[in-house]
Amino acid sequence: MTTYLFSFLTIGFALGQTLYKDCGSINGKVRSVNVEGCSSGPICILKSGTNVTLNVEFEALTDTNKLTSVVHGIIGGIPLPFLLPNDNGCISSGIKCPVVNEETYHYESDLEILQIYPKIRVIVKWELKDETGKDMFCILIPAAIQ
Repeated sequence: MTTYLFSFLTIGFALGQTLYKDCGSINGKVRSVNVEGCSSGPICILKSGTNVTLNVEFEALTDTNKLTSVVHGIIGGIPLPFLLPNDNGCISSGIKCPVVNEETYHYESDLEILQIYPKIRVIVKWELKDETGKDMFCILIPAAIQ
């Protein structure tokens, strides 16, 4: 399953589509995704010992007072958590809560690529959850840790 998903994402990028795939954004609509610190190519190269910054522009499809960031690396179909210094999406992401339906927001978060992470291909799954636990956005990014 992971190999298929990784191949699908890589082919999509090679054909000129965006570097991400929406994986179930329920209460929001992703407008754009940018990963600063990620080399260009068919996959995002994450260099060990560095930081990358994720920027997501999305439209809220519901009101919420709380946002929580959740990040996993999917390796062999198994989601493994990435550590975020602060998972509060209202404090650490540049978004001022409460979030209002039909408004556009710019989410920004840094992720440290720890040297202890294995040097492998991974699908990064980044979610921003509302107060009910539903995804404002959920994106998959094909990556390789080097």
